[in-house]
Amino acid sequence: MAVSDAFLEYMSDQLSMWGGVTSRKMFGGAGLYREGKMFALIADDAAYLKVDNSNREKYLEAGSSPFQPYPDKPNTMPYYEIPPDILEDPNELILWAEESLAIQKKK
Repeated sequence: MAVSDAFLEYMSDQLSMWGGVTSRKMFGGAGLYREGKMFALIADDAAYLKVDNSNREKYLEAGSSPFQPYPDKPNTMPYYEIPPDILEDPNELILWAEESLAIQKKK
């Protein structure tokens, strides 16, 4: 699991209109934070947003799959890959990221 600086910069650019997003590299990947809450993670140059029962269905309908930190193990985390069309549209990406941040704020 790794993240390239170029992909991390791309994600920062895509979310730049939202403001206040920071990143922190960890475990070979990176977490994206806003207001002190991790709402997204990046691993192997793929980006994932936090999900719960309120938004999981739209990720499944878009063909997204959950983050699996260890490919040889069935464990997954409550982060789903951002669909490519959402990732490429900064305005839509921000809407999806806001949902993920709201999930983290509920905790």
